[in-house]
Amino acid sequence: MQLTVCEPAGTSSAAAMDPAQQAGPQQAGPQQGSCKAPESGASLDDLTTDTNNESSSEESAGDGEEQIRDGKDIVITTSNTERATTRRPDSLSVVAAGGSALWTCQRDGEVTLRTGESGMAAETPLTVNQMFAASVERFPDLMALSWKEGEQRQSLTWREYYQSCRTAARAFLKLGLERYHGVGILGFNSAEWFIADIGAILAGGFGVGIYTTNSAEACQYVADNCKANVIVVENNKQLQKILQVQDQLPHLKAIVQYKDELKEKRPNVYTWAEFMALGRDEPDTLLDSIISSQKPNQCCTLIYTSGTTGQPKGVMLSHDNLTWTAGATCRHVGLTDATRSQEVVVSYLPLSHIAAQMVDIWVTMKVGGATYFAQPDALKGSLVLTLKEVRPTAFMGVPRVWEKMQEKMKSVGAKSSTLTRKVASWAKEVGLQTNLSKMNQTGAAGRSPLNYRLAKKLVFKKVRKALGLDRCLRCYTGAAPITKDTLQFFLSLDVPLYELYGMSESSGPHTISLPDAFRLTSCGKEIEGCKTKIHNPDLEGIGEICFWGRHLFMGYLNQYERTEEALDAEGWLHSGDLGKHDDNDFLFITGRIKELIITAGGENIPPVPIEDAVKEMVPLVSNAMLIGDKRKFLSMLLTVKGQLNEETGVPTDELTAEAVEVCQRLGSSATRVSEVCGGRDRAVHAAIQEGINRVNERAASNAQRVQKWVVLDRDFSIIGGELGPTMKLRRPVVMKMYMEQIDSFYKEVATPSTPDNPLSK
Repeated sequence: MQLTVCEPAGTSSAAAMDPAQQAGPQQAGPQQGSCKAPESGASLDDLTTDTNNESSSEESAGDGEEQIRDGKDIVITTSNTERATTRRPDSLSVVAAGGSALWTCQRDGEVTLRTGESGMAAETPLTVNQMFAASVERFPDLMALSWKEGEQRQSLTWREYYQSCRTAARAFLKLGLERYHGVGILGFNSAEWFIADIGAILAGGFGVGIYTTNSAEACQYVADNCKANVIVVENNKQLQKILQVQDQLPHLKAIVQYKDELKEKRPNVYTWAEFMALGRDEPDTLLDSIISSQKPNQCCTLIYTSGTTGQPKGVMLSHDNLTWTAGATCRHVGLTDATRSQEVVVSYLPLSHIAAQMVDIWVTMKVGGATYFAQPDALKGSLVLTLKEVRPTAFMGVPRVWEKMQEKMKSVGAKSSTLTRKVASWAKEVGLQTNLSKMNQTGAAGRSPLNYRLAKKLVFKKVRKALGLDRCLRCYTGAAPITKDTLQFFLSLDVPLYELYGMSESSGPHTISLPDAFRLTSCGKEIEGCKTKIHNPDLEGIGEICFWGRHLFMGYLNQYERTEEALDAEGWLHSGDLGKHDDNDFLFITGRIKELIITAGGENIPPVPIEDAVKEMVPLVSNAMLIGDKRKFLSMLLTVKGQLNEETGVPTDELTAEAVEVCQRLGSSATRVSEVCGGRDRAVHAAIQEGINRVNERAASNAQRVQKWVVLDRDFSIIGGELGPTMKLRRPVVMKMYMEQIDSFYKEVATPSTPDNPLSK
């Protein structure tokens, strides 16, 4: 179906910013920045422009076919005689009424904000300093940050946090941080990470997170691209990466290490204590002048997309992108202001990713919440211990986190007594049916049924307490696709997982599911002030998902063509994702345009639904990747659930406890990956084939049947390169790594059908 949406001309007015009046060092509350209303816009002549849209990032925009339509608040700055043929020349080519650009690729550029006439879209634009100072004024003595040093817990209040950021800002200026240059931050989540990030912003630079798993060469690219004057590293391991490439970083002036003592003293390398001492006695004059000159529509943060191919792109986010999105998100999900009750979150996801930054830093700042830092080995097993200690009120997990919890709970459950298993099974059935009924009901909720209340007392409360989620009202999942099986598992335990959807280019969230508005496998509805349209929908209503709102990024740093590919002539962001709305406007993601498999026979096949179906049918399978682009039939690479080395993150040969139990139920004694890969275990091989047969029976056409498959000798991992930092499958990398196995599927050799592999033709 074709969705009806409000066009930008009807939903927004563009705001060109004057310098914001900032809070000075002694002012806790911000003065509001001024915002000029746009003049009436000119309408477009009929015009079409062809662009070759292309996306290389697992999160980046692109792939959308560009069309320029009539609108009141957009004009194209080309001459009348050249309109039909001239490519837009630079970052100022798409402009809003009043003459300010909707996007820019220049580090010192300014953009027109996509403001509206009412609601969240009309909120007064704020700089980071203004939002921070407002929180300090309202919650000065409440705890803002908390972390452990040994067994002792340390903390900072909101007042102390703000003053620490100002001290760091003065230190950065002392070290020579230039306006619109980067401060790279390479390390695990910590108070120092937050302080360095915000300190860089207050000092007029860019906060630039660098993935801790990056190689020295990858770090060099990001640091050079953002013209980093200072790089803040966690420890000696990360320091060595920068030292390897420092001679290739012409803008680098200093390095700061925030954990441990320096193993050797080097020129322009500082400990955190030395760094902060530099700023402690510096006068406020320079810092205050920079803060007072900052505008909400200027860049303050760079998020480097974790590209599946090519170099990452620097997503430019403005002050308004961060502050407005934080406010809109808080209102949408109903977070509690700290004057009533303080929200608590646990910081553990990579802060170089926008999802973690938005939740841990900006949303928490908006409501005066408390952020507790997990241990560096959080994803290796200690996360649950932190959750049980902190008991967060909101928790964000990527799908792999929820899947690991699911695997652990199943493993523990399998060892329970027969009676305990029966009670748990009954409770899960009650929980699933009750929550599905709640999900689908309209109007006011009635009293919960007696069996649900009993199941909650006997099982659900104990499960939540064991996970550290006993006071967590909002459990979220995002950053990568999650299977329906995992969603149903937690729903059956009365822990609904609310999916959210967005990207770096939308400052994080665009749609978020809510307790009273969610559907299984849907990522919810857009945040107030944001708009969604489905571009070029097919007969099923599936098309490219496009975004509009104040959360849209400024552009890609120094990359004009990539920015033009992502933002169309009206300023809509083309996500590169395929999706549709249901009759109640819930958004469902069906795949990515670039992931779409087009077989040799010309059939378009989205791979994710088939991959998810196989993982659901075969619980032994950890990862599945469908192959078939320009091929005669579909094939699949599979991995089984193996344990990771807790120190290195490298997949081991040991099967997980859950995988061993599955094998035992199949009559297999296998305990290692090497015992089941390549068809070595007939019982496991037959079970996988049976599961794939069941998936094939549900296929919409013969072209969508998986005809060949293989189990690889190790699981996919971040360290191995098959998965990105947010656990997304890096398809081009996997294709290259396993090309030999893939090519073997399609050799022109007659392969006889066998009972073990009846679809091997």
